Amino acid sequence: MDRRQFLVSGSMAALAASVPVRAQAPGGDAKLNALFDRIFNENIDESPEGATQLGLDRGPRAALRRKLDDYSLAGRARQVTRGKAAIAAIEAVDPASLTAEGKLNREVVLYSLNSGLKGAAKYGIQSTIRPYAIFQQGGAYFSVPDFLTSSHVIKDMGDADAYLARLEAFATALDQDSETQRADAARGYVAPDFALELTLGQLDKLRGVKPEESSLVTSLVTRAKAANLAGDWGARATALLSDKVYPALDRQIALVKGLPRRKEAGLWALPQGDAIYADALAAATTTSYSPDEVHKLGRAQVAEISAELDKILRAQGLTQGSVGARLTALNARPEQRYADTPEARAELLAGLNAGVKAMQAKIGQVINNPPTAPLEIRAVPVEIQDGASNGYYRLAALDGSRPAIYFINLKDLGDWPKYTLPSLTYHEGVPGHHTQLSIVAGLKTPLLRRLSFFSAYSEGWALYAEQLADELGGYNGAIERAGYLQSYLFRAARLVADTGIHAKRWTREQATDYLVETVGFARPRSQREIERYCTQAGQACSYKLGHIAWNRAREKARAIMGAKFDIKAFHDVLRDGAVPLTILDKLVEARARAAIA
Repeated sequence: MDRRQFLVSGSMAALAASVPVRAQAPGGDAKLNALFDRIFNENIDESPEGATQLGLDRGPRAALRRKLDDYSLAGRARQVTRGKAAIAAIEAVDPASLTAEGKLNREVVLYSLNSGLKGAAKYGIQSTIRPYAIFQQGGAYFSVPDFLTSSHVIKDMGDADAYLARLEAFATALDQDSETQRADAARGYVAPDFALELTLGQLDKLRGVKPEESSLVTSLVTRAKAANLAGDWGARATALLSDKVYPALDRQIALVKGLPRRKEAGLWALPQGDAIYADALAAATTTSYSPDEVHKLGRAQVAEISAELDKILRAQGLTQGSVGARLTALNARPEQRYADTPEARAELLAGLNAGVKAMQAKIGQVINNPPTAPLEIRAVPVEIQDGASNGYYRLAALDGSRPAIYFINLKDLGDWPKYTLPSLTYHEGVPGHHTQLSIVAGLKTPLLRRLSFFSAYSEGWALYAEQLADELGGYNGAIERAGYLQSYLFRAARLVADTGIHAKRWTREQATDYLVETVGFARPRSQREIERYCTQAGQACSYKLGHIAWNRAREKARAIMGAKFDIKAFHDVLRDGAVPLTILDKLVEARARAAIA
């Protein structure tokens, strides 16, 4: 997933209830559900980008379609105020008045709110996981162009006019971001030097295009033409870009050039850095593991998966060097490489689409009534590909105006040996993020619960989905299965690298070397990953810890149910919505015991 923000508004994404509520909720539950709805609506009203992402910017909220989110310090302060008020209101609901479901909902929402609020309320930063206002994968300069060109739908004149209004608002968002970053930097919160250089490169790329050739202009022109909308949209957008947006970009470029530089990659170098990392790790994994415990677990997982890969590689005649070195040799084989051409990129995307279609035909074997919602597969926009993740998923609009999108970074096709692609598609698409989130989107429950997000739950499911694909015969031969195991090795190595960077004071180079040597990914790809971990602490640990939790829950259900265990019934827990890992364990156990009662 967009390993990054599930929704544009972090506070909105944090609000979640865990169990579907009954249509006629009793006393206290009804009061709690009404409160959840009020909190959700308040947050949507404060997040125009979130409203558009979800397709909720029509009717009474149509005015939001012309606005962007508030990136200012005042906006951050209002988020804290709203969060604290929401916590107080929920705590005022007497647990004794609630059913078991209501009590669980209350527990999960409070968990989410308190966790999501820590960064701003406790440390005065963006969040514990994403502590920097501007970096290579964060800030208005990074998110708004992608948002405008891929999420803002253009079907009529009002949509096109709203696009122009948002294009003008982009300049304000850039200046707000600059103001926030300047204030954070004065307190010692600024991204590492290499992250700032990547950021400058992307800012320069965004600014360096002739206004009339910018994707911010051509996207509007192309889509307005497709919708048969008369008007000189190109000239109007070009003028806004030249007169408003580019001067704001120039101001931000000057700011980033003047920010203090530090070589230290980890959070440990920041004020209260160790405490921030501990909170980031807890928020990302919904566990109480210490950095040392995660590091040791990662080392053990790396050894176990490497031993399994060793057997496959030896059978393929790859016997010399470490597992990582042999995977690197496998990557270089001509039959595993795509040419660096537009035609090869199109071939790669076609292959991913074929993989999704083939797996969709199989998942009914392991999931009851699997969803069939459409999924687009796109290359990451070239303007942000230098700093973007290798792959991520974007939620569909709730009103059906925009499908879900799975983005893959095709900056360098050398990053994508053919045998590694099936596992990525199963992770991001079917039966991974797309399947899980499509199931949740179809629930007839309050939006607040449907839009819950816990990284360890969702990323753990997506990694577990790669395993399901293996169980369904989704990997073609030993080589593709090696790609699947390499994916697991990669996530295990992340446990080591993330804690190494933020708790054990590893450098970016040290962490990159470890990833290359252990996993066998190309160095450019490995370095981009490490640079992400440096600026989004703890998130990389959520995948493998979540996967371990899903497998542990499955084995617990099997142990309780014995011969009555049904894999499809086990996966029905997805219809309870996303929850912290500790609560997932409770839900699975309760379902299993109820099934044999």
